[in-house]
Amino acid sequence: MLTYQINIFFSLNAILCKYTDRRLRELSEQIRIELENISSNICNKMMNDSCFFTSFAKHISSNRLMKKYQLFVFVAFLLTAVQSFAINPPLSAGRWRAEFISNQEKFPFVFDVKVEDASSTIVLINGEERVPLSGLTYKNDTLTVPIEAFDAELKGVVRGDVFEGKFIKHYIENDPGIPFVAKKTTEPRFPKVFSPTAISAAGKWDVQFVSANGEVEKNVGVFNQKSGIVTGSFLTNSGDLRFLEGTLTENGFTLSAFSGLSPYLVKIQFEGNDTFTGEFHTTRGTTKLIGLRNENAKLDDPYSLTVLKEGNSKLNFSLPDIDGKAVSINDPEYKGKVVVVSILGSWCPNCLDEMKYLVPWYKQNKKRGVEIIGLAFERKEDPAYAKRVLSLLRDRYGVEYKILFGGKVGGQATSKVLPQLSKIISYPTMIFIDKKGNVSKIHTGFNGPATGKFYEEFKEEFNQTIDELLKGK
Repeated sequence: MLTYQINIFFSLNAILCKYTDRRLRELSEQIRIELENISSNICNKMMNDSCFFTSFAKHISSNRLMKKYQLFVFVAFLLTAVQSFAINPPLSAGRWRAEFISNQEKFPFVFDVKVEDASSTIVLINGEERVPLSGLTYKNDTLTVPIEAFDAELKGVVRGDVFEGKFIKHYIENDPGIPFVAKKTTEPRFPKVFSPTAISAAGKWDVQFVSANGEVEKNVGVFNQKSGIVTGSFLTNSGDLRFLEGTLTENGFTLSAFSGLSPYLVKIQFEGNDTFTGEFHTTRGTTKLIGLRNENAKLDDPYSLTVLKEGNSKLNFSLPDIDGKAVSINDPEYKGKVVVVSILGSWCPNCLDEMKYLVPWYKQNKKRGVEIIGLAFERKEDPAYAKRVLSLLRDRYGVEYKILFGGKVGGQATSKVLPQLSKIISYPTMIFIDKKGNVSKIHTGFNGPATGKFYEEFKEEFNQTIDELLKGK
């Protein structure tokens, strides 16, 4: 394991030896022999055993020749050990399966570990979705996996092919975290059952989400099924619930997802060919599900949920951008242009999906006389916090349009910034402004790639709206 590092060290050391005495050259040979006798788990032992350095130092001191040059030996050893750790990452490459444990439920998720040029990347997998997590750090026996998109991290202890720790959200003060255990394995997300149901989950479903206090929210389920594997999502008026993936069970199907923000777990039981009941679990609680198969299932009209207040036709805001410079909707750069205002948050998965669509679209279409302004409402009122998370967001997606900070997320902030509108009920919300500065349309929510046909329909509607506004005078 260390042969490669040892050879590198002694290739460099050979140059030094040309200008030193015979004893140093003899010492170099002894170092090589000593290091080659160290076992392959030297790095883990070095990190975990507080007495290791002391023992190694005593071993050096016991040799009269090595004692004379013990500082040289010790530095050589450190360089070799550090090189060994860099080349041998704490998580081995391949497929890993993990489980969050919360409210007596297990939320399974899977990820791949990719190792290239001595650095590791974790890739979360949910159906067709791939979420790369980079910037991993390893200290002592603790691995930290930053999830920059959501100001969170996976942090735990690595022992062989087991990674055990907690999912911690930094924006929550003294967050106790959600325990998880991950193991390298070829096992699937959910175990396959011997005799799965013959009822298909594929298609569209009207789905009622019933809260603990009896409130009902009407949503839509869209699922695909192939070889017993079920994928899909739930569409709500505020956006979809991400890429879900699972499998058929003996009487229904199960789904789960983790893309860096909140683990999801869905348990469905068929009550017949066209009906089901079930539970939607998060770490915050459980929502009852009631489903009815309906190929014509649809949500409320997204253009009817937020409207202009009577007597208003234009927006009027001035807010700081990421660098603190005031930007107004009335600035000259927006005069005579079609403007799309995107109400977002760096913490909002659907907002990130919308941004993934808007960023390349803007690069291709900005010369047509179209501008985009992002209005971000964050978890904290603190401008320094907002600058940090929004700078990361801008850099991650290559955003070329301005993102402004509107304040802490909540109804009061949006009402203060946009008093011309009725209540904002969803992140994201998209406002279309014509070339005269008048609000033309307001679109609530965003159904992204996980929703298939619904996503394609949105893109078509979006481009049609922009084309119509550009033709206007």
